[in-house]
Amino acid sequence: MTANREILVLYYSRHGAVHEMAQIVARGIESVNGAAARVRTVPEVSAVSEALASAIPAAGAPYAELRDLEECCGLALGSPTRFGNMAAPLKYFLDSTAALWLKGALSGKPAAVFTSTGSMHGGQETTLLSMMMPLLHHGMLLVGLPYTEAELSTTTSGGTPYGASHLAGAAADRALTEEEKKLCFALGKRLAVTALKLAA
Repeated sequence: MTANREILVLYYSRHGAVHEMAQIVARGIESVNGAAARVRTVPEVSAVSEALASAIPAAGAPYAELRDLEECCGLALGSPTRFGNMAAPLKYFLDSTAALWLKGALSGKPAAVFTSTGSMHGGQETTLLSMMMPLLHHGMLLVGLPYTEAELSTTTSGGTPYGASHLAGAAADRALTEEEKKLCFALGKRLAVTALKLAA
């Protein structure tokens, strides 16, 4: 698969829910003929400025590099909620993308967002919106979930028109519901269809 047909699934996950969502979004991407997912994560942010993370994570997806954003034809961005905002490790990585912004490397590429929260009203939509802001500054084209996805009208857990979401519970022990999984898959598929049309 050539790099320009790959879609980056970039996420940070603390308790595993966003990681699982990222895998389902990636499966949605790869359900589209001609599309492939490149799954990447970001390291923790340390309160001690001298502390450095290992260059290779102990488990899971490799750490993202700026070239991943530049080489891929679309982006799915995922984060748990932190007080209605994206988590610091993901924000820290996005703050390092100024060089890409200066040359317009992401302009015109489609992007989608997804999140997991501890409570139903714990900031799912504000977190998704916070993740959209830097993407809009990069000139990316945002892809959400339309109400033609039946699960948006029936879910009693996660799911928003702004992007896929999951209600993990205060102890982060709730599994993804079937509706949440279907919406993650649908988001990845919709992003891939859009990316391939734009790339053509």
